Amino acid sequence: MQSFFGNNRRESPKPVKAQIRGEIPKWLQGTLIRNGPGMHKIGDTVYNHWFDGMALLHSFTFKDGEIFYRSKYLRSDTYRSNMEANRIVVSEFGTMAYPDPCKNIFAKAFSYLSHTIPDFTDNCLINIIRCGEDLYASTETNYIRKIDLETLETNEKVDYRKYVALNLATSHPHYDTNGNTYNMGTSIGDKGKTKYQIIKIPQSKPGDKEHACFTNCEVICSIPSRSLLRPSYFHSFGMTENYIVFIEQPFKLDILKLATAYFRGVNWASCLGWYPNDKLDDAAFEKQGKTFSSPSCRRFVIPLQHDKNVELGTNIVTLENTTASALKEKDGYVYCKPEILFEGIELPRINYDYNGKKYRYIYASKVQWRPVPTKIIKCDILTKTCYEWREDHCWPAEPVFVRAPEAKEEDDGVLLSSIVSSDPKTSSFLLVLDAKTFKELGRASVTADIHLDLHGLFIPEK
Repeated sequence: MQSFFGNNRRESPKPVKAQIRGEIPKWLQGTLIRNGPGMHKIGDTVYNHWFDGMALLHSFTFKDGEIFYRSKYLRSDTYRSNMEANRIVVSEFGTMAYPDPCKNIFAKAFSYLSHTIPDFTDNCLINIIRCGEDLYASTETNYIRKIDLETLETNEKVDYRKYVALNLATSHPHYDTNGNTYNMGTSIGDKGKTKYQIIKIPQSKPGDKEHACFTNCEVICSIPSRSLLRPSYFHSFGMTENYIVFIEQPFKLDILKLATAYFRGVNWASCLGWYPNDKLDDAAFEKQGKTFSSPSCRRFVIPLQHDKNVELGTNIVTLENTTASALKEKDGYVYCKPEILFEGIELPRINYDYNGKKYRYIYASKVQWRPVPTKIIKCDILTKTCYEWREDHCWPAEPVFVRAPEAKEEDDGVLLSSIVSSDPKTSSFLLVLDAKTFKELGRASVTADIHLDLHGLFIPEK
């Protein structure tokens, strides 16, 4: 399995026509574009973590019953520097790199002075996001890279710090019905304070100048971190019609360790830590002796309004069909305990038309005894039942829901998942499932190096 994950994937910059089995819905017109690590070795140097690999974009374009595949490495500054040196020279999450291979104490001391808050990588390998009318490859640093949907060419780099005070930002923004983008990031030590910033990037308007969506970006909310030097790590956040939902969890980034990581010769991942004394809930934990803890989908119910005189220890959750609870304790705080909905699911998605609304279905990948998805799953929150798809030697990516044009129900549409085959006799393929019945409608096989990716979007044809 190690060689399966660690092999560099060859890009396919020119479109490759897929061989279709079954029938692809004629209404499905557009492009599924996805992102993830594709290169794990450069010269004689190897990345220490799967999340460190060079970003490889790939897409499936649906056009009049045919499907075309292409892939291309993100030509980030990081990629170009590494290729020019023929080794890893830019640090990533789990790999600390040094431009000077000698790494003597004087070079390290100088690097420490110039890396108090380090300049992060622009190897944007996690997701594809929308800002204004454009698409960007994103990661969890302050950089995003504009990309061309049709050619997968890499365009200009955008630094959030030029527009708002952000050192880190999530790769999972939210969108409203007007096309505005909302994201969240951490501002480290700005004016002596560390805080979490909620930003709004407005939809572009006709006649706007280039980057107008960023120059008009605004901070709509600042949440002070409870610790100046140990802000919480977060990968995403929630958004409803009226609220932003953020969990300041006890998995934290140590700023002092981060500032000295380069000097000490350790990676940034080592600067993250679990602080049980700051524990807010039991939503995250680690079991001793296991190399892999199976993920679980947990549902919290937050009672925004309740009787202030309620008896202590009383469950104030009134929502039906849930075992989640919220108890008011002696210290005056309300403590929320989650309901465990489903075990072993990763990369959950919903029909985004229902984001912030009452939804019923979750679509996800499922893992069991190792952290590699082997199934695609549809979870019904109401009945607590599931549909599953699996096939031997197949490793499915995060399923993406695409709404049918005349949809009347939440699950009227299809699921798209890029499937990597570990069987050398079988090509990798794009799977198309009926989201309601979970029956396979068709698959599009391609003779190309499809890689295990992370996240992406379906962009309908205009």
